[in-house]
Amino acid sequence: MKRVQQGFTLIELMIVVAIIGILAAVALPAYSDYIKKSKVTEIIGVASQPKAAIQEWLSVNGSFPADGTKLGLEFNSTKYVQSLTYTKGTDTSVTLAAKAATTGIGAGVDGKNLVLTGTRESTTADQMKWTCSNGGDETTGIALKYLPASCKPT
Repeated sequence: MKRVQQGFTLIELMIVVAIIGILAAVALPAYSDYIKKSKVTEIIGVASQPKAAIQEWLSVNGSFPADGTKLGLEFNSTKYVQSLTYTKGTDTSVTLAAKAATTGIGAGVDGKNLVLTGTRESTTADQMKWTCSNGGDETTGIALKYLPASCKPT
């Protein structure tokens, strides 16, 4: 009588486990990077909140405020953002610098800076153009691979 094989052999099961292991080894770092990018997006969102107040101040007063207190900016740290600072650079530019939390996001982002720079179109115009960057330095700024495309240098 002929016996029909039932189930899988040990080698077939080992091959399946090996394939799953390889897929997991590739997927976990990609997933980790994806999570860091989503947390950086939250940092950008927090840093962008004062942009409307700055634009309104510029439209009403014709110049940038000397400091953030005139704008009524109050910042409370969040899970991923430790601090947010406003700095008037010149009569045509201001910066908003957000510092990431020192723990909880991961290497390349923890404790690093994200900078939004607002530039006035001209000294008489009320229109502003905002650019996003890591401050040009990966030692103090967020690593480029975790920034969205709109923040990366072209």
